[in-house]
Amino acid sequence: MGRFDGAIVLITGAAGGLGRGAARGFAAEGARLVLSDIDEMALTDLATALQTETAILAGNIAEEKLSEDLVSLAVEKFGGLDVAINNAGIVQSFVRLPHVPSDEARRVLEVDLLGVFYAMKHQIPQMERQFKATGKGGAIVNIASAAGLSGAPKLSVYAAAKHGVVGLTRSAAVEYASKGLRINAICPAHTRTAMVDSFVRGSGAPEAEALAELTRGVPMKRVAEVDEITTAILFAADPANSFMTGHALAVDGGVGAI
Repeated sequence: MGRFDGAIVLITGAAGGLGRGAARGFAAEGARLVLSDIDEMALTDLATALQTETAILAGNIAEEKLSEDLVSLAVEKFGGLDVAINNAGIVQSFVRLPHVPSDEARRVLEVDLLGVFYAMKHQIPQMERQFKATGKGGAIVNIASAAGLSGAPKLSVYAAAKHGVVGLTRSAAVEYASKGLRINAICPAHTRTAMVDSFVRGSGAPEAEALAELTRGVPMKRVAEVDEITTAILFAADPANSFMTGHALAVDGGVGAI
């Protein structure tokens, strides 16, 4: 039996690097999955490739109705919601604060911060109802960033959004600690996903040189691999990890230790 055998797990941003890694990780541990992403074709391909029961719904996490519909889908398809991984997010242009276009800043905040707020707003009541009815608690894991724990030069709006995710996580964790919910955040440093690949291509430098520049402040001198972040996500959601809530877990190669 897997750690999540039969559990109903909702993952947003499921077709991206971290979301895809989480979907594969939970599927391997026996979970049934409700998956969402703005890229419907990639979402369908992912669901087809997974060896588990899935339900999918494409949409924009910045629109509140998607979060409401995803919880409804989980209940209608599988009968409830045990774990939610709020992963959907975007990054801003790598520029100093005055050079961030205002419409881009608004978009980053809508997706990265309000998207998590909308998700939790609809996930929490369902999990609370289940706890009252069955005594079985739920877990929410928000994907924040190492940029949500410190300053992030040339990523100011992204950092502000991720700081907000940590604040939402900690506040909701306290509100619902006695109501059967555990709510934690994972805060990765740069990870080998499409975002990092885009940075490398945009830098115009050879890959090794671009990655060296990206990880100059990382004691481990490398980016994280998706599987390393997946391990942390599953740890935070694991029912056996039953006394951890309100935590922002840095998975950052030592950046936070400096």
